[in-house]
Amino acid sequence: MDFNHVPADVRWAIANWPEDAERGAVTLFCERHEISRAVFYKIRRQARELGPVGACEPGSRRPHHSPSRTDERVIEHALAVRSWLVEQGLDAGPLSVRARMLRQGLNPPSRATLARAFAAAGASKPEPRKRPRAANRRFVYPAPNCCWQIDAFAWSLADGTSIAIHQVIDDHSRMALGSLAAGGETAKAAVQVVSTAVRRWGVPQRLLSDNGLAFNPTRRGFTGKLVDYLTGLGVKPITGKPDRPTTQGKNERFHQTLQKWLNARPPAKTITALQALIDEFDQYYNHERAHQGLDGLTPAEAWAATAPAPEPAAEPRMPPIPSSASTPTSIRSRAALALHPAEGDATLKVKQNGQIKVLSCLLYVATSRAGQQVHVIWNQSTVEIFTHDGEHLIA
Repeated sequence: MDFNHVPADVRWAIANWPEDAERGAVTLFCERHEISRAVFYKIRRQARELGPVGACEPGSRRPHHSPSRTDERVIEHALAVRSWLVEQGLDAGPLSVRARMLRQGLNPPSRATLARAFAAAGASKPEPRKRPRAANRRFVYPAPNCCWQIDAFAWSLADGTSIAIHQVIDDHSRMALGSLAAGGETAKAAVQVVSTAVRRWGVPQRLLSDNGLAFNPTRRGFTGKLVDYLTGLGVKPITGKPDRPTTQGKNERFHQTLQKWLNARPPAKTITALQALIDEFDQYYNHERAHQGLDGLTPAEAWAATAPAPEPAAEPRMPPIPSSASTPTSIRSRAALALHPAEGDATLKVKQNGQIKVLSCLLYVATSRAGQQVHVIWNQSTVEIFTHDGEHLIA
């Protein structure tokens, strides 16, 4: 029987073996319990060193030598790479560290080995409640230029000036096709960043966005400048469901990567300086950052691996109707403008997004007041909003 498999009661008997035992008793004891004399005396030595109780504990099964064990110097280098990635505001998980070491010409350990090493060093934060990747239902278009995504998020300059950063990415390759820092989330900025991407990368078949006024207000009953521009190119503008940002999840995740990168650097003082930082990030993101969703490829490598989808054919536009042919009964392109009294008041319910609609306009109150009744009073120069108990909210 192996030393580590000797039962505790046998170990206890050996540890308390009498010194004046009869000659041949050890041999008989070993034969009865199917252990060797070497194991018997090894447990006796352990009892003299650790005591009878210590001798009842099985010894370590760890081998004296582990030829396949990862070199400590490799682990130290991996931890240094991870620290550098964190300082640069970049993703620093095991896959990102492994990709960086590969680009350094090294032979890094596996992702699982790096994950265990980071956990042992206290460098990673365990997230047991995080949903496993296998639970995600991921969709991706089959080729570049099948579908693009556009979105924007708010940012601030060093002096607190609010800026909107617009980003366009390719759904298939995650390529950063265009980024623009503008004074706000406007249709003009959206058309500018998309047209720049079209000149560089070609015309996509679809463009996915949210239902914002700057991107695609079709669900609100009218079109916008970006929709008109895309339609003229033959591009099909599509939107996600309202209040469902996961439809544009790839772009939302792209925002997070850029925000982490910008937070690791001093705040830009001007839009020009911010745009330079964003351009630097796009270059890194497209050509250096290994993407986990692309099996370790960079977006540029994923773009080059598949031929882009053919450009769509623009639908012919209807010729304009001559002014002489227009009649009062001609079809209007938009609903007639609603007329409202110059002075008045109304009691309205705040929507879930914190807005109310008054005088054909959407006014923001507060999301914390969703579902509450507010009283609105207006005249030719001002609009005032009060709560039901008279508290003045907005003027």
